[in-house]
Amino acid sequence: MKVIRSQSAGFCWGVERAIDIAVKFADEGRHPVYTDGPLIHNKQMMEKLTQKGIREVGDYQSTTAVEISHQEEDEPIMVVRAHGISPDRRKYLKGLDMEFRDATCPDVGIIAGKIRMHAKKDFSTVIFGDPKHPEVMGLMGYTEGDGHVIQSTEDIDNLPKMEKVCLVSQSTMFTHEFKELSNYLQGHYPEAVVIDTICGATKERQTGVLELAQQGAEAIVVIGGKHSANTRKLALLSKQQKLPTYHIETWDDLDVEEIKNFQTVGVTAGASTPAFIIDDVCTKLEKV
Repeated sequence: MKVIRSQSAGFCWGVERAIDIAVKFADEGRHPVYTDGPLIHNKQMMEKLTQKGIREVGDYQSTTAVEISHQEEDEPIMVVRAHGISPDRRKYLKGLDMEFRDATCPDVGIIAGKIRMHAKKDFSTVIFGDPKHPEVMGLMGYTEGDGHVIQSTEDIDNLPKMEKVCLVSQSTMFTHEFKELSNYLQGHYPEAVVIDTICGATKERQTGVLELAQQGAEAIVVIGGKHSANTRKLALLSKQQKLPTYHIETWDDLDVEEIKNFQTVGVTAGASTPAFIIDDVCTKLEKV
């Protein structure tokens, strides 16, 4: 079988940076290394990190109290993952009896900065994204209490009356949807400030799916966590190209008998998918 691997598949630099920070502390003997929620949305990678002494505490949305236990002689450290957190959560974590290290993706930090700057100027913030996603929940903390999350034109129609509006996006959303919604919002608020905050890595991965289709892929295998927002969007984009799409976490999830029906298969992966899993899938597909 011919396998076309997307050049942009796998770790984005923000996720890789967060992992490197946590692993560096663990390798230096700082145990335990706590992370506020899962450091990465990949079960197999989390297992490897756990073996290094990196422990997930709290919850996925970074909202619950942190329960920790370690020996008196330990030197624990708390690492904030790439999704980022709200100012209130930051204050809470810094109040714990341990060192604090922020591994928020710089791209997410830029979004938070833009929201804060406009909120200080009395702008209402509108965020295009998933209201239950930890990145969005963290960003809402910078809106000075005047933030609104939208996912559709209907959500825009239901927004309260606002004087000054700033629109941003969760970093992993579809570019074309952001453009459509920004145009619609400006129909309601012609003076709205629109800032495209979809990160470059997300745009590259979305473009990569389109390129796989153009390069002759008859089906596309999307590798990544079932609950990973950016991976699910890649799978959806693949389906929108009218191509058979297989969203898997590992090779074991793939229906090999079904995939045998194709001569050329494209492979991409979400931003939290490690290279060793992508390599394994590609190698085994080539032998089918």
